[in-house]
Amino acid sequence: MPKSDNTHNTPILPYHTYEVRKVVEELNTDTDDGLTTQEVKSRTEKYGPNQMSGDSGVSPWKVLLRQLVNYLTVILILAMCVAFSAKDWVEGGVIAFVIVLNTTIGFLQEYRAEKTMDSLRKMASPTSHVIRDGNQIHISTTEVVPGDVLLFENGDVIGADCRLFENFNLEVDEALLTGESVPVPKTLELVENPEEPIGDRRNMVYASTTVTKGRGKGVVTATGMDSEIGKIAKRLMESESSGKTSLQRSLDKMALILFGLAIVLAIIVFAVNKFKVSEDIAIYAISVGIAVIPEGLIAVVTLTMAAGVRNMAKNKAIVRQLSALEALGSVTNICSDKTGTLTQSKMVLTKAYLPGDGFYDVSGKGFNPEGDLFQLGELTSEELAEVSLSGPSATARKITEDNMSTTMKRMIQVSALCNMAIVKKDKNTDQWVGIGDPTETALQVFATKLGSGKPGLVKEVNGQRPLFDIHAEFPFDSTVKRMSVVYTEGNSEKHIAYLKGATERVVDCCTRVRVGDREVAIEKREELMQMIGGKVDQLASNGLRVLSLAYRYIEPQLSETHPDYWEREQVDKNMVFLGLVGIYDPPREESKEAVLECYKAGIRVHMLTGDHPATATAIAREVAILPSDYSADKEGPRLVMTANEFDSLSDAEVDALSQLPHVIARCSPDTKVKMIEALHRRNKVAAMTGDGVNDSPSLKIANIGIAMGMGGSDVAKNASDIVLTDDNFSTIVRAVEEGRRIFANIQKFVLHLMSTNVSEIIALIVGLAFIDVDGTSVYPMSPVQILFLNMVTSSPPAMSLGLELANPLTMRMPPRPTKRGLFNYEAVADIVLYGAMMGLIALADFIIVIYGFGNGSLGRECNRNYSDSCDEVFRARGTVFSTLTLLFLIHAYNCRSLRQPQWLPKGWSSLFENKALVGSFTLGTLFIFPILYIPYLNTDVFKHKPLTWEWGVVAVSVVIFIVFSELYKFLKRRFLKSRVIVMNENDDKEEEVSED
Repeated sequence: MPKSDNTHNTPILPYHTYEVRKVVEELNTDTDDGLTTQEVKSRTEKYGPNQMSGDSGVSPWKVLLRQLVNYLTVILILAMCVAFSAKDWVEGGVIAFVIVLNTTIGFLQEYRAEKTMDSLRKMASPTSHVIRDGNQIHISTTEVVPGDVLLFENGDVIGADCRLFENFNLEVDEALLTGESVPVPKTLELVENPEEPIGDRRNMVYASTTVTKGRGKGVVTATGMDSEIGKIAKRLMESESSGKTSLQRSLDKMALILFGLAIVLAIIVFAVNKFKVSEDIAIYAISVGIAVIPEGLIAVVTLTMAAGVRNMAKNKAIVRQLSALEALGSVTNICSDKTGTLTQSKMVLTKAYLPGDGFYDVSGKGFNPEGDLFQLGELTSEELAEVSLSGPSATARKITEDNMSTTMKRMIQVSALCNMAIVKKDKNTDQWVGIGDPTETALQVFATKLGSGKPGLVKEVNGQRPLFDIHAEFPFDSTVKRMSVVYTEGNSEKHIAYLKGATERVVDCCTRVRVGDREVAIEKREELMQMIGGKVDQLASNGLRVLSLAYRYIEPQLSETHPDYWEREQVDKNMVFLGLVGIYDPPREESKEAVLECYKAGIRVHMLTGDHPATATAIAREVAILPSDYSADKEGPRLVMTANEFDSLSDAEVDALSQLPHVIARCSPDTKVKMIEALHRRNKVAAMTGDGVNDSPSLKIANIGIAMGMGGSDVAKNASDIVLTDDNFSTIVRAVEEGRRIFANIQKFVLHLMSTNVSEIIALIVGLAFIDVDGTSVYPMSPVQILFLNMVTSSPPAMSLGLELANPLTMRMPPRPTKRGLFNYEAVADIVLYGAMMGLIALADFIIVIYGFGNGSLGRECNRNYSDSCDEVFRARGTVFSTLTLLFLIHAYNCRSLRQPQWLPKGWSSLFENKALVGSFTLGTLFIFPILYIPYLNTDVFKHKPLTWEWGVVAVSVVIFIVFSELYKFLKRRFLKSRVIVMNENDDKEEEVSED
């Protein structure tokens, strides 16, 4: 093999500089028989599987470590250690159970998400056709080794980098490596320059690229991370970022603040007791620390995110990181590809032009060969565009087989016969599918719509000779940009040639033009171009890819007397120009609505495409990325640029633009990166779509990278945060809405958990003032009560809040600023006020039971055990526990909407919308009774006693809290407003409206 380092098999001189013979010698292989089984085994051990690093599966240990290394879990572990060191086995055991529960939930949810992505990657992994031991076999691409002989044909995904040694009209789509959308024709000729760019190494094919035409054979020269795709993946791995989202930063910051607060409160407990640290005082300090920490927060956040991930999976999106959905809520700009994302990726012939007849419109969508043909006549570009938007006018002439001109029939014949595509109905799905080149498929669908598909023209019917017999075929060649065929007419025995291709190349072959039913001679090429050039521009300006069609009868005597006549150069001349057809990839039906939904949400959509500017502009107008009346001639900011124009601007010039372009045509990977960097400098949050390996840098640096799952490369998927399984732009919009819903719900349950913790802290800290006869503070709640309230009472309603449906105004609000975490001023005020109210009510209940209706005795050692002297303290704790349980459950309904009433008649209709919340409210209420009334469990574990007349105190407390909540919300609705978006294709505005 060529010289290499100790780790890789990359030669000093790349293989494209080697003759095939030398490649075979260096790799010790055989182009006829391939490798032997023993040699394959040896090379597999040496080079490893043909896959990217990190593709070996999901590591459960790494997932588990991520669950343990977070601030809240660390704080709980410290609290557990303190409890066990104080020999408080019950509290320590309960905290340990909470840690295990949180970790298990987080591990299972993230591991499931990673496995889902791993499964997606494996499903996308293709097989390869190789020669081994002299036999042709199919194997998994991961089993390919250097020296293997690969065979590939139209439609195959190439499994490894190969040096070609056999080539039959082979063309390969290398867009994922080079960004060039045009397939690359391959040759066997030597490329001498070692530094030749990948796109110009015509004797090589590369892993993960796709064969679009022809077939070939090659010797595998590099696999896995040594392939060109692997080198890009390696660079991505080296630039891996560990940045955190605002939610993660908010949670980390909150955990640190709570940890500091727990320490301060513990010091206060010790100080009140004059730093005489006994076991009871240590347990009280632990109780305060437990009250500070929202134990259920980790589990609730994880489960809420996981529920969002599952929702998105059902909606055709795989979320690779649980935090990605949260970041979606801040997206301000979406940079989307066109083909397959905004469009259907199904080429459709929609317009035609015949000299003398004018324009034609063809209806119908996709591959379904149903539609009508209308003759429009001569139209201006504006009139033609109006037909594209609104359909033919009532005056348009419908063409049927009875009134169809002979020229149109000839055009249909050219479309059907100068064509290798097949259109058929899939028996399993009952859907029409196209097999072959997308452009040829569009032509075949067009012909089939009008009753003259290729099968009906070339097949025998009832023993009758077919209408046309194939005589010669000259496939499309990118060097001449045309295809031609020769058929024998069944009736006349005449030879007829059909030609299609790029207009300038077809015109070069024509000496006549069909005008109506006449063939008119033309003396110069320029004469024909002058006749049809304006029509080509009209079709192109409407976003159509234009092809020209031609035909001619071949003189019998020439075909007999010239042995070299059946060569392309002889056939492709003296043609009769027929007309033009316009083909385009139509937008998805839902794309325009999705783009408009983005505007309502304050999100700007940009189209970054490799298409011609005219095509890109037309599609952008159709899907509302550009105004429907947009014209480059209008005054104002330039909304459409080519990649060359945009790339030529310095960063300062880009920043000086009043608006970044809405459309960039002829876009390259470097242009995408530049666009993302420009958005970042404007403090925008950008989502970027991509499918190729060369898109991975822009996917990586974007705030949200979105890869295409249907045809995208594994490297792009691994560089992304979200993978779309349907490649549909509207799925991105649904993801944004889901991200906003999730973040809003996280705010709701964090408000719930934090305000309940505030209530416990107030009760416990003020409770230090309750001193028994031994001079020890008597706590209003026991540690187990606190843990139960935090984990069992608060967590299920909080999880239910995570399942709340999106607010109707969710997609009318401006994107959430990235610098703003969970806590804005309103959220902090809500936490403090609701928490203080619940805490004061609990304290009031404790005081009323002991001092109002009791004798004021705090007993002796009531923090440890029950005795007759502790009867009133235990009853007071039971009252506080029952009151806080109900208040926590009621408060969950408050948190559903920060301003809308829940307990007044206006809000009753929505009380039962969230079934999970109804269930958690019901179960939480029912749990009160066994915990209060089961012997031993009540006095020895929870350290409280059953209630009797105290239920009246609880009922009054509930009413007071509900009245406070509704009054507080009324005041907020009265004085606070919400911002909503009013936005269109040109500008964006915000206005203040009431949430009502």
